[in-house]
Amino acid sequence: MAFNIEAFRGAMKFDGQRPNLFEVSITGADSNIFDSTGLSMFAKGTSIPGATIGTVIVPYFGREVKMAGNRTFPEWTITVLNDENFTLRSQFERWMHAINSHGSNERATTSPDAYWGTGNVKQYSKKGSTAGTANYSFVHMFPTDLSEITLDWGDNDTIEEYTVTFAYDYWTRVKPLLAGGTGTPAPSILQGKS
Repeated sequence: MAFNIEAFRGAMKFDGQRPNLFEVSITGADSNIFDSTGLSMFAKGTSIPGATIGTVIVPYFGREVKMAGNRTFPEWTITVLNDENFTLRSQFERWMHAINSHGSNERATTSPDAYWGTGNVKQYSKKGSTAGTANYSFVHMFPTDLSEITLDWGDNDTIEEYTVTFAYDYWTRVKPLLAGGTGTPAPSILQGKS
């Protein structure tokens, strides 16, 4: 393959997407359980979701025939900066307490609609726009793990942070899938609930 810097520059539209231009939000959970105020400012790290399609292996005359199986979705994790009032940390603790309390082992509500939320991760262009970038939503999401916060006398000039891990049913790509870097929308196979 010939080295051609101009071909590479031509293919890398708008100098590529930056991993630090994103925003996280959570909507839909009962506001008495979780109030996401400040999350878009303090969620400092996350990921665009992955997905796996399983493989069904059928033995046939000594050979393994592989067929497509079911799709599974890995858990989604965000990293959050902690303020001195523990504002968001308290919200996540309350959300998890509503799902299953510490002492009594009870749920605050019988309806999953009260504790389900929708997580969103939105990418921005270098011009501050979301046009043409990706926006993913996590459907029927709830927290499953709230990490510890490590304390240390020698840990100077840092801000506490922690992670929150969520389970969800599936993700959707809200913006249309783009075809081959041309900017032309391809069929929106990632939209909807299937």
